[in-house]
Amino acid sequence: MNLFRYFGNHLRAVLEDLRDQGVLQADADLSRVTVEPPRDTAHGDIATNAAMVLAKKAGMKPRDLAVTIVEGLERLDDIEKADIAGPGFINMTVTSSFWSKILLAALDPGQVWGRSDTGRGEKVLVEFVSANPTGPMHVGHCRGAVFGDALARLLDFAGYDVTREYYINDAGAQVDVLARSAHLRYLEALGEEIGDIPEGLYPGDYLKPVGSAAVEKFGDRYRGAVESEWLPEFRDFSISMMMDMIRDDLEALNIRFDSFFSERSLKEGKVNSIDDAIAEMRQMGLIYEGTLPPPKGKKPDDWDEREQTLFRATDFGDDVDRALAKADGSHTYFAADIAYHRDKIRRGFSTLIDVLGADHSGYVKRMKAAVRALSDDTVKLDVKICQLVHLLRGGKPVKMSKRSGSFITLREVVDEVGADVVRFIMLYRKNDASLDFDFDRVQEQSKDNPVFYVQYAHARIHSVLYRRLPDEFPGLDMGQIDPVREDLALLDDPGEILLIKKLAEYPRIVEQAANTHEPHRIAFYLYELASELHTHWNRGTEKPELRFISVGNRKVTGARAVLLGAIATTIASGLGILGVHPVEEM
Repeated sequence: MNLFRYFGNHLRAVLEDLRDQGVLQADADLSRVTVEPPRDTAHGDIATNAAMVLAKKAGMKPRDLAVTIVEGLERLDDIEKADIAGPGFINMTVTSSFWSKILLAALDPGQVWGRSDTGRGEKVLVEFVSANPTGPMHVGHCRGAVFGDALARLLDFAGYDVTREYYINDAGAQVDVLARSAHLRYLEALGEEIGDIPEGLYPGDYLKPVGSAAVEKFGDRYRGAVESEWLPEFRDFSISMMMDMIRDDLEALNIRFDSFFSERSLKEGKVNSIDDAIAEMRQMGLIYEGTLPPPKGKKPDDWDEREQTLFRATDFGDDVDRALAKADGSHTYFAADIAYHRDKIRRGFSTLIDVLGADHSGYVKRMKAAVRALSDDTVKLDVKICQLVHLLRGGKPVKMSKRSGSFITLREVVDEVGADVVRFIMLYRKNDASLDFDFDRVQEQSKDNPVFYVQYAHARIHSVLYRRLPDEFPGLDMGQIDPVREDLALLDDPGEILLIKKLAEYPRIVEQAANTHEPHRIAFYLYELASELHTHWNRGTEKPELRFISVGNRKVTGARAVLLGAIATTIASGLGILGVHPVEEM
């Protein structure tokens, strides 16, 4: 049950009744009416702007229309009172008996609490990670991987038809460097002395197993061969092994993909997709031959003002038109990106989401322009930039450098603190803000460690429902409690009501997070819910009558067990969206 949608439907019925009465115009636009939490919870449980947005067309003052709307609202069974605030906002307070419906909805075995149909089966492609297959994943990839996976889980939970895709960058110069680096390790595995790794090759020890595996596959066939003979073989072999390594790294974070798309397939298929895309765009009038101005209006000494094949990106919101070919006639990276996104559009996705690193912020406008042009503005592209992660230990930076071979891998981080900690911390900050990941801090057992605080809340509840409850009432645990038969009216303490109200926010939070593509909202909400639980729990330390186990009082204990069960269900649901396991003991 979405509290705000539930009362939104009630409000709509009142407004439609006023339309039938002629108070509102027959064509009154109800789509602008919102039902949301009030800014100040002291003013009630729900607020609406209905009178403010409908009054002008009705030829009334907002407060006068608000009076009429309030009369209709106060006739509803679940509304205790409705008040008018300011120039015409309406605040509603629901009846105390209504809150039990939230608990029953959360524990309804026939429904999945918080799941939404807001997506209505819309096809969404989430492309994320897409790291170059040149080595193991490092912590810089980790944030985008966790964010993309959590976003896909969130959209799936909200009713979208989601596909998770990894774009393999296997066509650039970096894979030739990988092949040469692997061949060097192959010679090493054959017993040759290779000395220091030459400048420009990948020095990491992670390539030693690749060299050994190459010996098993090729024997000494390529010991003295010229590069043109072994480079294609080592390129394919190394990419395959690197992708296996990357899949293993992602598996450690419980991340799996539905599809892997090869950049090389754009060029090496039956049809060169890049040439084909450019030809299509030319036919659509999206391409012309021309020159570009120097960057930011200044002409560098090496500026080559030459005629180029340009995409009319400025017609679709970009700052400048974009080149599709380099000076040597080869395609730009942008041209390949256009062909790839055209393929996404042709596969029938109506929303595309690209999750990229901090160094790709300049990519956003040009790619949005391309998708608008190629889809005739029918496909949405949202580019989510994940800012840098700063690794710390005891507040001091942990240095890493992929090229030097001394970087911190994703697997090392997961092995030290666990996948659940990594995932939650990576999501406990908005993706476009930089994040400090302190190995010491994320393992603290304190309120300052959000993942511990939320997990501890779930473990506390499990302890009450499955250990302490049977101790006090032998033979009874949460499995024997039927929420429908419990007297939920006994939950009348202000702290208990606050907990139920916080639970009632969950379905709306899910919808908002899905609509904005912001899974961090779920992490924030879970921390707030856990905080409310711990606060109320601590009140029971001072006032025994507020404890969840009421000694000798089966009815009160039963009602409070239902409340705890609903909280545990909500925490488990939210953690599931984040890809984090709810623990039962700590």
